[in-house]
Amino acid sequence: MNDSPQLTRRRLLRDAGLAAAVLGTSGAVVRAQAGTPAAAAAGAAAPAATKSGPITTAYVEVNTNSITSAGNYTLASNGANVFDIAIIFAANINYDGTKATLYFNPQVQAVLDNAATEIRPLQAKGIKVLLSILGNHQGAGFANFPDQASAAAFATLLSNAVATYGLDGIDFDDEYADYGNNGTGQPNAWSFPYLVQALRNDLPNKIISLYYIGPASTSLSYNGINVGSLINYSWNPYYGTWGVPGVPGLTKAQLAPAAIDIQNTSSSTATSLAQQTVSNGYGVFNTYNLPDTDASAYISSFTQALYGSSALYKNTGGGGGTASYNNTGIASDGSSGPNFDGVGWAYSAQALAAAGVSPGSRITASGKAFTWPNVAAGTADNYQAAGQTVAISGAGNSGSIAFLGAATNGPSHGTAKVNFTDGTSQNVTLSFSDWTLNGGSASVQSGNTVAISTAYRDTTSGGRDSVSTKVFATSAISLTAGKTVASVTLPSSANQGQLHVFAITA
Repeated sequence: MNDSPQLTRRRLLRDAGLAAAVLGTSGAVVRAQAGTPAAAAAGAAAPAATKSGPITTAYVEVNTNSITSAGNYTLASNGANVFDIAIIFAANINYDGTKATLYFNPQVQAVLDNAATEIRPLQAKGIKVLLSILGNHQGAGFANFPDQASAAAFATLLSNAVATYGLDGIDFDDEYADYGNNGTGQPNAWSFPYLVQALRNDLPNKIISLYYIGPASTSLSYNGINVGSLINYSWNPYYGTWGVPGVPGLTKAQLAPAAIDIQNTSSSTATSLAQQTVSNGYGVFNTYNLPDTDASAYISSFTQALYGSSALYKNTGGGGGTASYNNTGIASDGSSGPNFDGVGWAYSAQALAAAGVSPGSRITASGKAFTWPNVAAGTADNYQAAGQTVAISGAGNSGSIAFLGAATNGPSHGTAKVNFTDGTSQNVTLSFSDWTLNGGSASVQSGNTVAISTAYRDTTSGGRDSVSTKVFATSAISLTAGKTVASVTLPSSANQGQLHVFAITA
């Protein structure tokens, strides 16, 4: 993304997180052209209502927002989806010292692991879900594979991820590769064409799109390979501007010259760019930064121009409009991978079981009943607070709210926002003691009660650390009388360390 202060700069996902579990080989090996835009954006599970005009994309920063938000908007005129393509932003192309590898940070991994509630509801509405692949400052990128075989090997990782998680395609974003780092090569002419050709062979009927930026966007043909004949779409990467992607072989119906940042581009600019899209006959309108909260007033600024209708918002539930777990804090003894504290240490599933806690357990503390995450050890199991919104199940009208969790490198506190069903909200302080009470040297802070205590925790290598490890319940926090809680927006930051939430009860 251009660093010019006149343009909104796409936020980075710097941490690579966990490796993708996408081993194996692809079954499709025949050469195939990309499907038509209409065929690619449609599907067997298409919604009952359809619309005329450009298709609209929604890039979603899943570090802080839920991909399911793309399914919460319909046109007031006929109920058709506002967004046709939802893009998970973003996985990473990393470098392991010898080759390019595919990595998912914990938030992306959580979305993929919870495909049944994060991805399938969108697809059931007829919305295609793509995975964006982004550089990660390690020197690996789409434009510097040393040979055709290495490009094809990375394409296999991508196609296996699509198959493993039931995705509808891949989006390429050649930013932040930092070509040359770690002794990697500089961009060359053959890498991106070889990569796209191999991916299209593997995915003959899936969507491949290009965020038109970086060296890959300037190397679109080689030795008879024409990238434009193999991909479905390309979009302008500069938000708040108009710029036609220069991809030979793509028609106007496959291009998005207009790009907006929903949280930063003015509504008047969004309207103007939507009008240009229609009047110039282009087939795609590109949006970024879709939030969890109701943005229908802003979204209507471009849907009126694109489709002649305002947009309606409805949090559809069933995973829609709520964040996924984004941290893995519980390990099976002897295993490595879970990382509650940022350096590889975790709660022990066996020690928790000895304390009477297992997946789905009911825990009573501070006068509230909590449900322990019903997930297996080694999978995402808690919310590491990063400003995400978590839906509250049940009535949520007790007049108070309490949280179950702990801090790492704490004690820590931050401001959460309780969102009510009537559209109002109330700020509350979320504060947790450190999970080991600073190695046993600190006391439980005021407003916390020990809900769970284990005899040890697991180390990054799978060993045991004999320090007593805790999970805390906050005291019940009073809420405005007569209000029903719909969701909670967790703190976007803490005074120190990290806040982790296992459960919320209102």
